[in-house]
Amino acid sequence: MVRHAEPGTVEWVESGGGPLIAVPETVLPLWTGADGEETASDYDRACEVDGPVGLLPVGDSTALVLGDEPAATAFLPEHATLVRWVAADSEAELLASVPEALRTAPWQPEVHWQVPGTVLLFDAPWPGPHSADTEHIRLTLTPGRYAVRAARVRPGPETWLDLVQLRHLG
Repeated sequence: MVRHAEPGTVEWVESGGGPLIAVPETVLPLWTGADGEETASDYDRACEVDGPVGLLPVGDSTALVLGDEPAATAFLPEHATLVRWVAADSEAELLASVPEALRTAPWQPEVHWQVPGTVLLFDAPWPGPHSADTEHIRLTLTPGRYAVRAARVRPGPETWLDLVQLRHLG
């Protein structure tokens, strides 16, 4: 896999070319990734998500799919936002643009995601039981309902990022 994000200030997760997925830990063993035995694997279902975010049932819960771009992604808990690195000369430049990007983002319609607690963000082809063997980020989320909204922002001529903001509704 080509690494686009250099290690630095925050932890980044990258994709081998498909979507990233945030699966609640409670149903992680049920995510089969690309190893499904049915006609369409869980990974195939994730690839069918049209747009920057979508929801997929996994067991008695739901996973959040980050579609559109296989961009390096980091979670910034201080903004409750997943930042997806589309283009920037450096991590510092990208991260410095986040506050203004959040203020000016042209947000798409939000989806509502019921979260039982901690989720793991990883490359969707991996089966859940093996997700800890690959790049992943653990998002410690308060259980409850979240409004999830996404936007593509171009804060500078050479800086583009996608934002996926998680707002806890209770």
